[in-house]
Amino acid sequence: MSYQVLARKWRPQNFQQMVGQAHVLRALLTALDANRLHHAYLFTGTRGVGKTTIARIFAKCLNCQVGVSATPCGVCHSCIEIAEGRHLDLLEVDAASRTKVEDTRELLDNVQYAPTRGRYKIYLIDEVHMLSGHSFNALLKTLEEPPPHVKFLLATTDPQKLPVTVLSRCLQFNLKRMPLALISSHLAHVLTEEQIAFTPTALNLLAKAADGSMRDALSLTDQAIVTGGGQISDQSVQDMLGLLPSEHLHHLLQALARNDANALLVAIEQMAQVTTDFNTAADSLIALLHQLAVAQLVAQPLESETELAALIDLFTPADLQLFYQMALYGKRDLPLNPDPRSGFEMMLLRMLAFRLDDPKVSPTLKKKLTPPLSESKPSAQSPVEPVITTAARPISLTSPKPESAGLVSIPLPSVSSVVPSVNSAIKLEPKAANNQSLPVETPVLMVNAKLNDQEKLSDQAKLNEQETLSDQAKLNNQELSSNEWYELLPRLNLTGMAQQLAEHCLLKAIEGNQVRLLMDSSASNLQTSGAIEQLAAALTKVLGQALRVSLELSPELADTPEKRRLRMTQEQQRQAEQAIEQDPIVLQLKEQFGASIVAGSVRPHTHE
Repeated sequence: MSYQVLARKWRPQNFQQMVGQAHVLRALLTALDANRLHHAYLFTGTRGVGKTTIARIFAKCLNCQVGVSATPCGVCHSCIEIAEGRHLDLLEVDAASRTKVEDTRELLDNVQYAPTRGRYKIYLIDEVHMLSGHSFNALLKTLEEPPPHVKFLLATTDPQKLPVTVLSRCLQFNLKRMPLALISSHLAHVLTEEQIAFTPTALNLLAKAADGSMRDALSLTDQAIVTGGGQISDQSVQDMLGLLPSEHLHHLLQALARNDANALLVAIEQMAQVTTDFNTAADSLIALLHQLAVAQLVAQPLESETELAALIDLFTPADLQLFYQMALYGKRDLPLNPDPRSGFEMMLLRMLAFRLDDPKVSPTLKKKLTPPLSESKPSAQSPVEPVITTAARPISLTSPKPESAGLVSIPLPSVSSVVPSVNSAIKLEPKAANNQSLPVETPVLMVNAKLNDQEKLSDQAKLNEQETLSDQAKLNNQELSSNEWYELLPRLNLTGMAQQLAEHCLLKAIEGNQVRLLMDSSASNLQTSGAIEQLAAALTKVLGQALRVSLELSPELADTPEKRRLRMTQEQQRQAEQAIEQDPIVLQLKEQFGASIVAGSVRPHTHE
């Protein structure tokens, strides 16, 4: 008998064998037990999370000869044929290979005929987003009102490509990515049943590489068994996945903690002898820094207590945060370097250079990396003076320093004392700290005072603050009316579907921290959780109070912002057409030459 891969051998045959996706299974089991069956189901999610498997099990539940239930027998002819993929009434179609409208019409030609052996004729269309626009149009009517003996089971990894008309005709179930712990535990169960030796660390590496896909995890496990000679070990999995052994990363961090540049470069050289993929090495370093940062603040078990526990005490939380950010930017810039290794080395050397809290850092480096004067604390002997920016470059207004080549330092008592009037150019003679004149060759600087812009910005900030306080007062008094809803919308700065959602609503009431909106039922497809959360966040930001949004559908909303905008557009169009019709020149052209206005050619003029 030929070998069967683990992904097929361990594919669940009933809902009890399913791993994860409890939120989807709960809904399907309830529907089957209560006999509340919809005619079309859509399963979405990334690859290898169980979309097609759940659809096949659901088909078993519908066509089991024992009866419709959440527990198919698995031994009747229908259950066996569905499991083997040869049931006559289960038409499983790969939409990626049948995208044409002719294929869809051919598929639907037999919809009206009763099933041959089963209770239902089931159409399982995988990767349904690959169908063409004409194919979806051909499918719509049948998908909305199929015969009572037909069920549609659709699966896709990209639901955004499906038309809204298709989504509205299906019950949609979003399958989640598999957690690492769930994948690891299931792999341990499978390998225990298969009597194959393994290590927990190796299974964790396989689970991470699977990236949320159980099928990918089982396929990688098959490969790891072959690579390891019949067993799964840490070294064989690292070699198979091209991962860097953890001790190399530990040597890097230890050298970084000691500020030892030589040891750091030696560790990188050792890494280069093991792997040339420094992009993956950067990813591993970022993951390790994240693990250490979390372990410092939250008590959680580490993958290797003895090795990583020693690294936690080598760095402060601020250091880890800084290194993590540098590693992210360094990983992004690796393709810009002459070669990945040099980019990786510069990323580590940059971490070494910016450890300001370490006593081994040279005074020269600390001086160069000291925060600017505006961020430091002023001393009693040398008060901090304001910095005035000229058109050429910023000029420091502190005492002059010999090493500051190219910069002139000028003491000023205050900005107000050197700016007698607005928009006036003022010549400032540079002075030293002892009020003596600087050398003659020092240039005279021209400083333009621009207080008008600052005053305008200040007034605008006060106006915005007053509007926010006014909105908060109205909110506390529950006086925000529907008319003010139109004025509030532009200030929310909404985009996309959230903006469309708000424009199809009217304010009904504000009860505590809940904003109740009436929504035009004709736009119910805009009622998504993401759009509602974005609208609530915008209201919270503008009104200064944590708010929740609830929607109520209403079929008789005649004055939503969207409908008001349409009416205004139509009125502008009507006025434009009327103005053209009554224009003296147009009337003269009609009278003398029999001219006529082309329908639809008149557009109202809008002022930007």
